[in-house]
Amino acid sequence: MSRRPTNDVVGVSSSTVLVTGASGYIGSHIVANLLSRGMSVRATVRDLSDPDRVDHLESLSVSEGGSLEIVEMDLLDSESVQTAVKGCDSVIHTAAVVVLKSKRAQEKIVDPSVVGTRNVLDAIDSSGTVNCLVHTSSTAAIRPSSWKDGQTLTTDTWAEDATIEENPYGLAKYSAERLVRDWHSSKEGSIRMVTINPCVVLGPPLSKRHLQGSPSFLMMLLRREIPFVIPMHISIVDVRDVAEAHVRALTRGEDAGRYLVVSGQMWWKDIARAIKSENPSLRVPTLQIPYFLSLIVSFFHPRVSLSWARMHLGKRLFWDASPAQRDLDMEWKEPRDSVLDTIPPILENGWK
Repeated sequence: MSRRPTNDVVGVSSSTVLVTGASGYIGSHIVANLLSRGMSVRATVRDLSDPDRVDHLESLSVSEGGSLEIVEMDLLDSESVQTAVKGCDSVIHTAAVVVLKSKRAQEKIVDPSVVGTRNVLDAIDSSGTVNCLVHTSSTAAIRPSSWKDGQTLTTDTWAEDATIEENPYGLAKYSAERLVRDWHSSKEGSIRMVTINPCVVLGPPLSKRHLQGSPSFLMMLLRREIPFVIPMHISIVDVRDVAEAHVRALTRGEDAGRYLVVSGQMWWKDIARAIKSENPSLRVPTLQIPYFLSLIVSFFHPRVSLSWARMHLGKRLFWDASPAQRDLDMEWKEPRDSVLDTIPPILENGWK
């Protein structure tokens, strides 16, 4: 089952790149990046009848020689995954659930990442054509539950202490990446594999549904869900840089490379003030409340646990993204620019 743009309909070529989770925030920008290079892309979405998942993909520009095929795929349905992978040369696997908390964490957070990734790996094995896998992991697969204020983490670290109760998203990303790496080790060099580990991703959303991911931090400000900000230090990377890193990893970087993609950090209050300075008519809260009052607020907030607040609030955590700069030749957009570039599509489309 497929749905293709009417202005550029071609069959699958001998150099087709499959992008799973193509309707997602990162996946959509990867598809846009590949199409701008004139590449043939097969993009998977969960529901072809959902305009929020499909319309923005169909509107992307396709450079000469490129093509876009949009297919329906359910990560937990191995048959549909097998069909999507068949005939492709490379796979960029971005599909996952970006949910931090759920009463059914195993079903809603962990399984889509772990079982879904297992199905993708099995499909690659069955295809006989795929020679490269780029897997979207996360800083959540790296960050342990305990770390020191001002610490810099590298890709030598793993979130081995993540639990289903306290950190289901971290457990999902850790488990999925471990699965990919164990699988790759068994291939003995027969297939290339790279993981990309982004932090909080910001930049222009291409669909309203993208606001459910990392930009939800900004939506809390724009919608004034709380009348203040808490002392939270946020690591940021631009979604366009994340996409570029994935595409470069198809041919650059070390086999089995693990690449942090992080441009810098901002306190939440500085993010709010940057948005307010460029959009003075918006009622964006800029007052930061003290740490201890933030703990009380987190106790009652549905998205934040008290244990998470105790570990993160008022502390700074840094990441060593120099390997991506060295091996993938990456340069980063400034965090403030990524924040501000997120806002115009939201306002112009009335998504606020």
